[in-house]
Order: sequence, then C-alpha cells, then structure tokens
Amino acid sequence: MLLHDALAPVTNRKMTRHTRTRVTSTQVAKLAGVSRTTVSFVLNDVPHMGISEETRQRVLNAARQLGYVPNAAARSLVSGATRTVAIVVPHSEHLRVDAFIPRMLAGVNDTCHTHGYKVLFEPMVEAAGNPGGFLDLVDSRRIDGLIAINTPRVDDVHLQRLAAEGFPLVVFGSNLAEHATLYSIDVNMREASRVATRHLLALGHRRVAYIGFGSIEYHGVSERLYGYSDAMREFDIEVDSRRVGFANFSAQSGYDAMNAMLERDSSLTALFAGNDTIAFGAMAALRDAGLRIPDDVAVVGYDDIPLAAYAAPPLTTMRTSPYEQACEAANLLVRLMAGERPAQLHSMNPVPLIVRESCGSAISDTKRQSAAPPDG
Repeated sequence: MLLHDALAPVTNRKMTRHTRTRVTSTQVAKLAGVSRTTVSFVLNDVPHMGISEETRQRVLNAARQLGYVPNAAARSLVSGATRTVAIVVPHSEHLRVDAFIPRMLAGVNDTCHTHGYKVLFEPMVEAAGNPGGFLDLVDSRRIDGLIAINTPRVDDVHLQRLAAEGFPLVVFGSNLAEHATLYSIDVNMREASRVATRHLLALGHRRVAYIGFGSIEYHGVSERLYGYSDAMREFDIEVDSRRVGFANFSAQSGYDAMNAMLERDSSLTALFAGNDTIAFGAMAALRDAGLRIPDDVAVVGYDDIPLAAYAAPPLTTMRTSPYEQACEAANLLVRLMAGERPAQLHSMNPVPLIVRESCGSAISDTKRQSAAPPDG
C-alpha cells in the first residue's frame, strides 16, 4: 500500500486551513504505543526494519485517527526518495504548439499520481545548445525517475550513462531502441510512415512530398523521412530533394514550409506531413495557393490528434495513442523505481492508418493492406 493511500482519510473537514494544528509524529507514536523511530519507518515505507504487520497497522490507524500529514522534506531525508518523477521534452515550443505532448503529459501525470508520485515537467529549452541538461535533475537528487520524450541525438550518450548507472529511466521517440540498457515505449515510426506514403502512392500519386515536424536531428523526424523514402523506393521513385522540407513544431511553421516547397516545386500532387499540426498549417498554405484538397493535392498526417477528424476536409492520418503510451511508460517507470527489472526492454505499439477525405480515398482496410507497388 502506498503512503498516500494509507493516509488518504486524514483531512478533518470540520477544521479550516487556518485553525488546523499540525499533528506530530510524537503524538502518533504515543497513541500507537511505539517509538518515534518506528513511526518514521512505517510512514516512510522504509523496508527491512523488522516491523510486524500488527505494529504497522497500529501506526497507520493512529495516523488516520489523528489526521497526521507527513512532512515531505523529512520523509525524503529518511527514505532517500523524493516521490517525484520528471518528464522532459527537448524544446518548450513543442508543448506550446503541438497537441501530442500534452496528451502524453496527461497520461504520465494520471498514472504517477495513482502510484503516489508527483510529476515535474522540464522542457529542455534550446536543448541542442545544452546537451544533457536533464542531468541536473538527477545529480541534484530532485527526482526518483525520468521519462524522456523525443530527445535529440546529442543527448543519447547522457541517457545511456544514466541507464548504465541504474537510474530509473524510460525513453519515448528516441534513437535508442538498439541499446540493450535502455527501457523504451515507442512505435515503429519508420514503418508507419512507409504505410502513410505507400497509401498515397497506391492511389496513383508519384510526386509525393514530405515535411518533417522539426529538424532532422530528432529521431522522430528522421525515422519518418526514412519511411517515406522506403515507400518511394518500393515504387521505383527517386526522392526529389525539392519535395522534402522541415518545419519547427507549429502549424505556422508547417504553413511556411509548405509555401517554401511550392516555390521550389508546384507540381507535387500529394503530401505526407510529419504530424497533424504541421499538416494543418500545410493545408492552409495549399488553400491560400488556390489548390484544392484532395483534388489537387492529397494530404496524410501523423498522430490523429483530436482535431484531425474536424479539419476541412477531415484529415487522413496515422493514429498514435499518446495517452495510452504515456500510461504504459509511467507504469514501467514505477516498476523500475521499485527495483524491478522487466525482461522486455522495448515495447512497440501499433499505428493504424485512419482514412478520411483529405487523401481522396475511402478504400477499405482490406484493400489498403493489400495495395502493392507496381511490377518492375
């Protein structure tokens, strides 16, 4: 039983915040008939102290009866744990303008709170100029565990260092799946992007463009570019550099990247956008250029954020499940912080294609899966 569960009914609702007097551990010890040391060990979940279950329950019952609220700082000193985990992303811009990260934060927050942990959100502003900035959180002992999302490649070595030292760590969307020391929750972004691009090619498009959601240093951007390139090769189509662009997380950057691409090559007939936020901006740029979606340019996004179904036209996209993946990552982190070492290091989640009007197709799942590249 977690400490906050054991002490859940501690609030005396007849007292106000201003009139309540803090109950001390000495009072709990006196009521339970034990020493203050025993109270400290029980309320801080200190293991291997030889305390019987009967004594433990007596202490917990006394704490409930008196309305004892433990002091977090003192508890940390005794147990060596902060009951706090951090979730880090490489750039604060990602949080401000994208719909994916907030859903991941919600999943981590909900799951960690269920297990009695607080969550510290730490955006790594200008991470490329401050590699390993999250190490300060670990070295200062402010956190018990860490979830890293979409960190740039420059931070790989620092994450590996933490894992080698045994620090509880789970990564998502980082170029680390091949390292046996790291636990990860992820999706096969390369394969999902191949499916998205292949869908456009199977519809007859040959001048298919790609816009990444950020710069190429991010694993998610490069993996989706690889998947796009894989599909083009399947159909014996050379990737044209004029039809490859990169945005900077926001819909505005997707708008700008699409405009720049149209200036380089206005003959493109389809676009695979690295995420839905970028797709929204790109679709606005296409409309402003007098192009119809999907009649002139078909569009496929990535993530299936809640607004995707309400775009004009509704956006065809690859469906990820950030909330569920975040819950899975947080549950794994809780197990690692408890000293477990699960045998499975990497979990890969499916990413289905959701067909809507923006691609100009409503073919069935069966036809979509069986669509094959041309012979020769």
